[in-house]
Amino acid sequence: MERVDDSTGYVSHDAAFARLARSKFRSRFRLSEEDRKYIAEKGMETIRRHAEDFVRTKLAPAHPLNDGKQTPMRGHPVFKAQHACACCCRGCMAKWWKVSEGTEIPPERQSRIVDFLMEWIVRQSGREGK
Repeated sequence: MERVDDSTGYVSHDAAFARLARSKFRSRFRLSEEDRKYIAEKGMETIRRHAEDFVRTKLAPAHPLNDGKQTPMRGHPVFKAQHACACCCRGCMAKWWKVSEGTEIPPERQSRIVDFLMEWIVRQSGREGK
């Protein structure tokens, strides 16, 4: 997500999660038992489709509707992931991940954002390797 000088041009998920863990606000987000049940019922592919849709429609536009208020704090596992990963609004994306405000997020970057959100969900749900 964050630009660095390595072969991929981005930090590893582990490095990004370590950085987020130092934030009192970001580190307080956790999946609830209700979230885990929802994930189990819907399946990870459905959760990924939801994440793709949320990122594409509520985060990727150059000027998202209600920016800064478009991601609820609860109600869906992806919402929690977005707050935990600082991918909830363009202001947080600019501050944490150097994504310029006022420009559309291209599909390739949207995909990396979704991968990062899904990794947080996997780690939180205890579904590593599943």
